[in-house]
Amino acid sequence: MDALSEEDFVIPTPKYEYLDHTADVQLHAWGETMQEAFEQCAMAMFGYMTDLEWVEMTQVHHIEAEGHDMESLLFHFLDELLFMFSAEPFLVAKKVKITKFDVENFKITAIAIGEEFMIRKHTQNAEVKAITYSAMQIVDRPEMHRPEVFVIVDI
Repeated sequence: MDALSEEDFVIPTPKYEYLDHTADVQLHAWGETMQEAFEQCAMAMFGYMTDLEWVEMTQVHHIEAEGHDMESLLFHFLDELLFMFSAEPFLVAKKVKITKFDVENFKITAIAIGEEFMIRKHTQNAEVKAITYSAMQIVDRPEMHRPEVFVIVDI
């Protein structure tokens, strides 16, 4: 396991918002790079489920995801993180950091830093039941200078 640095525990400025969608919610995230946009989308998902202000960074969980294109890579990345939250140890991440972002082979290695979700400590907002491909968009136009992603999650 790679040693974590102090920088790994610095929380970046949120670069995401929630857009209304019939019976679901659309996560819209962006960043300076596509990697950051993916990380911010993950944080948007966790932020929709609970108030991240109350989450401490005491546990590190490693995840890997792969796909056959960028959309399936984003889908599987978020799905792995949702599984991490939904199965023991029910980890809610305060920060997600992609350590390897291979856009040629569509593979991601990442760490999620947070703690076990505890109802007596954390707010229980909407439950994200599933990630969907519905209306998924990955926008990376150089003239925009801001890669962004749109993902609808089933709540």
